Amino acid sequence: MNHHPIRIVTAIVRNARGHILLVRKRGTETFIQPGGKLEAAETPIQALSREIAEELGSGFDAATAIFRGRFGAPAANEAGRAVDALVYDVALNGPVAPAAEIEEIIWLDPREPGQAKLAPLLRETILPLITAGG
Repeated sequence: MNHHPIRIVTAIVRNARGHILLVRKRGTETFIQPGGKLEAAETPIQALSREIAEELGSGFDAATAIFRGRFGAPAANEAGRAVDALVYDVALNGPVAPAAEIEEIIWLDPREPGQAKLAPLLRETILPLITAGG
């Protein structure tokens, strides 16, 4: 077991109805927030910008990104691992479509998540943060 957490940066992306954008990677069942692992010498915003461009074909204005916090949780798609996540609110500046390793995207109502299989970080930390008025 690897005890070092996976350093990631993720985005809370909302639409006009307050629903949040989630992605599901090819070969997995769990929905996660857009984002991914930081590469060497990248700032969190650079990594998030790269990941959103690769995964969704969209972008955002880095100057408007709002840091929401740093959170830990069990990793969704890597058994026995944890994530150390930097979370930002971002407003995308274009349409989205699944690309790279992303198989599916959904817009989820955070107040009524239904039966979608959600990552621990999303279920235990992000949804409560959003529904508490954040």
